[in-house]
Amino acid sequence: MPDLEVTIGGKAFRVSCQPGEEHFLRAAAAMLDSEASPLISQMGRLPESKMLLMAGLLLADKTASVEDELRVLRARVAELEARPVSTRDVAVIPSQVFETLAEIAARAEAIAARVEEKA
Repeated sequence: MPDLEVTIGGKAFRVSCQPGEEHFLRAAAAMLDSEASPLISQMGRLPESKMLLMAGLLLADKTASVEDELRVLRARVAELEARPVSTRDVAVIPSQVFETLAEIAARAEAIAARVEEKA
């Protein structure tokens, strides 16, 4: 089991993790440190346990907020997926486009016929 040293709020900690999970541990420690560092600069010296508790609570608050937003977005996606497709959502091609395409096709056929005659 690998042992890593991580720094949170200016304090070094030795932490073990499963092999291959070192990157995740470093990322989690960096998130915790990003919450702890402002606490240290605002409140000065804090006991290690209080610093970690406060930083953890700040992260938990952010996580709860993101989870709430995710719930709302998932409900909105489900609502949109359940909604039947209306004909208003389908693009309507003007009849002039079909006429123009037919004219272009006729010209192309005429050119191809002339080329065949000359060959």
